[in-house]
Amino acid sequence: MICRLWRGWATNQNADAYERIVREQVIPGIEDLVRRERERDVEFMTLMWFDSLDAVQAFMGDDYEAAHVPAQAQAVLADFDKRSAHYQVLDRRDQPR
Repeated sequence: MICRLWRGWATNQNADAYERIVREQVIPGIEDLVRRERERDVEFMTLMWFDSLDAVQAFMGDDYEAAHVPAQAQAVLADFDKRSAHYQVLDRRDQPR
């Protein structure tokens, strides 16, 4: 299994707008969206889960590490990863909620 991870940073003033854009335009493609309030900004991280790198390539194309950040999201982000990172998942367990 492969986890695709991407991060972006928004100003405190734009954080809610970015979150709205992701929820309305990008999800359900992103399975997990996390948010971390920091002193000077707000960090967002998205995680997507794939069975293999071949599945990532089928989803994103040959340049599968390229980040997909819609123009509306770019407009409210202060900075973002231009490339996504891919991790081999060694162990993933269901957690009680």
